[in-house]
Amino acid sequence: MEKGPEKLTDILGRLFVARGWGRRQGRLHLEQAWEESVSEKYKKTSRVSGLRRGVLEVEVANSVLLQELAHFHKRKLLQELRRRLPQSQIKDLRFRAGSWQVQE
Repeated sequence: MEKGPEKLTDILGRLFVARGWGRRQGRLHLEQAWEESVSEKYKKTSRVSGLRRGVLEVEVANSVLLQELAHFHKRKLLQELRRRLPQSQIKDLRFRAGSWQVQE
């Protein structure tokens, strides 16, 4: 028995999965939400590393900044990210000091 033509949505869905475009789009949304949530002071010294099991991992320029964000800003940042990305189900934020150069 012959099938009719495939639905375009099915074809595009397989293409997105095969090319990894869905992950890239999700990553862009995370990065944009971080940029919009964090104050101007921290934009050049922090960046999203990834989202794993509901934990948004953020790389920061140094350990002093890590302590500041983790102890003084984490709760507010988490609330703001959840508001901006309700579908992502972010449960927690984890900061780690990175080894990258801050761009001036």
